[in-house]
Amino acid sequence: MRLNSEFTRQVIDQDGYVSPKALADQFHTTIRGVSHLTGISINILSKKARAHSKVSQNRLRETVEIINRVTPWCGNVFQAYAWYRSEPLPGFGDLTAEDLVKDGKAEAIKRYIARIAEGGYA
Repeated sequence: MRLNSEFTRQVIDQDGYVSPKALADQFHTTIRGVSHLTGISINILSKKARAHSKVSQNRLRETVEIINRVTPWCGNVFQAYAWYRSEPLPGFGDLTAEDLVKDGKAEAIKRYIARIAEGGYA
């Protein structure tokens, strides 16, 4: 994850955890919206100790990393958020990045983004 981006600095707390509340604030949504975005239960995201679990943090970090990576292509973080949630990816059966991350396929999206960044085809 590019730790020098403003977006990343805004959503990572002082202890190094991705904050669901800060993520919600960045996207003008709620914790419930972040729950839907990541596929993590609202009950988990609402409790700090649960949101700090390894599994929760991995999913939150994957989401942040993907959005962070496509932000320069999209123009701003909110447009990257819109891409993540709604852009159908033909190479993945028209599923969105959000769908794939929820299904545990974040690594495939990261490889896809890296391939495009290197000049490859989608």
